[in-house]
Amino acid sequence: MSQRDIRSLDIGMLRTFDALLRERNVSRAAARLFLSQPAVSASLNKLRQVFGDPLFTRTAHGVVPTARALALAPQVQKVLAELAALLEEGFDVARSQRIFRIAGSDHVSRLLLPALSRTLVQAGSGVRLVWVPPGGWSLAEHLRRGELDVAVVARIHVPRDLQTQPLYEDRYVYVTRKNHPRAREPVTLDSFCATPQVFLGYGTSTFDDLIDETLARAGRRRLAQIAVSSFGQIVHQLLHSDHAAVLGGRVARHYADVLHIQPLPFELPAYQSLLCWDSRTEGDAGVQWLRQQIVAAVAAGG
Repeated sequence: MSQRDIRSLDIGMLRTFDALLRERNVSRAAARLFLSQPAVSASLNKLRQVFGDPLFTRTAHGVVPTARALALAPQVQKVLAELAALLEEGFDVARSQRIFRIAGSDHVSRLLLPALSRTLVQAGSGVRLVWVPPGGWSLAEHLRRGELDVAVVARIHVPRDLQTQPLYEDRYVYVTRKNHPRAREPVTLDSFCATPQVFLGYGTSTFDDLIDETLARAGRRRLAQIAVSSFGQIVHQLLHSDHAAVLGGRVARHYADVLHIQPLPFELPAYQSLLCWDSRTEGDAGVQWLRQQIVAAVAAGG
């Protein structure tokens, strides 16, 4: 590439390239970058001129990278990582324009986002936050690829493929609405298995597997009837049906005014709320700042 070509590149164009490569869709890439679709399209046109290649071809479902784009991808990602480390050395929240991506449940977002937003507003910061709900995808892989900066998850067993910091420890409980027909009865294995349940349906759940395995050893089986994607949906379903659920104690206590909370009729190990990140970001001052803010927000939230 000529010197003129190099001077025609800027960080925004490289970030557009990276976002399109990850999202394979112009509108999603625009949302990822907090830009308009026309702005992303204009940046892509400049990239095409610089590299003399279409880079991404349109399809009915989005865009597909060309062979040239796939060849450039590792170099672009390396350049962006090195630039991020250079620009974020001695991270200054008041001056930063960085986008942080945090994965966690809706319960965690209610705990963290108000505190984080107050900090950003007070600092007059241009930092932007993207909250990513959990899914069936690999958390470790998303953190490793830089698609997430940190995650806050509940785990009985600490992941070995991630850097982690415990935020708190708690136990699981059994919940129904306060006026549930069985709310005044002690929970037994029989009533636990007979009452239909609503649960988080993110895909394969080692936690739900543990419940089912525990029941199977006692020759029992529960009726896990409705899978949803957030704690808010679970609570809504509980309030408008005769379903029950197994929730973390802190989540349940957040809704203690409308939920009836009881011990489980069998033993489950305690769980930890864990702050997770990838080892490659250990020296990233921005991610370090974000981790400190999350720890402080959880401590302040009780």
